[in-house]
Amino acid sequence: MLFWIFAVGAALAVALLMGRALMRPAAGPAGAAAFDLSVYRGQMAEIERDRARGTLSPEDAERARTDIGRKILDADRRLATETVQAQPRGATLAVAGIGAAVIAGAFLLYGEIGAPGYGDLPMRARMATAQTLYASRLPQAEAEAAARDSGAVPEPAAPSAEVAELMTRLRAVVAERPGDVQGLTLLARNEAALGNFAAAAAAQGQLIAAKGAQATPEDHAMQAEAMILAAGGLVSPEAEAALRAALAADPKDQTARYYMGLMLAQSGRPDQTFRIWAELLDEGPADAPWAAPIRSAMPELAWVAGEPDYQLPKAASPSGSLPGPSQADVAATADMAPEDRQQMIRGMVERLNDRLASEGGSAEEWARLVAALGVLGETDRARAIYAEAQTHFAGRKADLQALSAAAEQAGILQ
Repeated sequence: MLFWIFAVGAALAVALLMGRALMRPAAGPAGAAAFDLSVYRGQMAEIERDRARGTLSPEDAERARTDIGRKILDADRRLATETVQAQPRGATLAVAGIGAAVIAGAFLLYGEIGAPGYGDLPMRARMATAQTLYASRLPQAEAEAAARDSGAVPEPAAPSAEVAELMTRLRAVVAERPGDVQGLTLLARNEAALGNFAAAAAAQGQLIAAKGAQATPEDHAMQAEAMILAAGGLVSPEAEAALRAALAADPKDQTARYYMGLMLAQSGRPDQTFRIWAELLDEGPADAPWAAPIRSAMPELAWVAGEPDYQLPKAASPSGSLPGPSQADVAATADMAPEDRQQMIRGMVERLNDRLASEGGSAEEWARLVAALGVLGETDRARAIYAEAQTHFAGRKADLQALSAAAEQAGILQ
């Protein structure tokens, strides 16, 4: 009953909002003039920023200001002389009809695709559903067969004749010496490289058995990964066992944690997946093989997990370095002629400046630009860019602290 009271109230509220919007006076030329005026004023502010950054010469800035100033005067005159046209009174009946149609349509649609009379799904029921999903996973062999039948795992490409011959010989050697650790290592890696994931998982299992207590967390994680790829991405109970073996030896193993998060997502526990994957992203590195799939999945996953305000961490450059000259870059030019040194540093600074102006970047990159301009003695430009960066990263305490440190290094803090 409470659901229907809420649904009726929500439908009435939507209808009233739509009616209010439809009854609002329509925007005529004066509305267009007001919009144009706001655009021109924004363009004027952009000109001032470009001039302060040094990307626009004073002469070009003056010409642009003059041109936009004329447009502002014209829009201001139109705003003063033109009026907003009133909505015809006959729209009242149309609004009422549209509101009734919206309410009726919503309830008819719910009757077709909704579940009238179906109760809320409490936490206990959700946990039971997750447990059912977890317990009903296909065994590895069945998961592999299903993946092949559905095309989730494509047939591997045929290797060259030379590679095929080498693999035949390697398989024969391993068959003759099943406890050969080196041969099994080569076989598992090459089978995976060729896309023979089921064979790679089998070889990796033999390798773990041959190593015994010397098997590493990476060995177990690689076996689990091959099994998961062979099953088209499904984490079977056997793959989970391999993951747990890896984590028992090294709880911080990142590959195993990534796939455990995937298994939890498949088992109806996105909340736990979110926690694991968020930690992995925070740890880095940015060029880890799991970083890209996690970053693409996290926005939707965060919403499902009840974390709608989650923000992806800034992705650092894979090497851990940032574009633009660092203090080490500047120090490395100490033995160069003064003119060459200045030209080299300035070239790096301008490239970073142009990229941030056109594409934006992280707070660290903005901070590096501010500090580098301070090294060049261009304190006015450094001050203007610092002010722009403060606006861009407003409310983000850590980013603002990094920018403040760079501004202090550049000698532009008041």
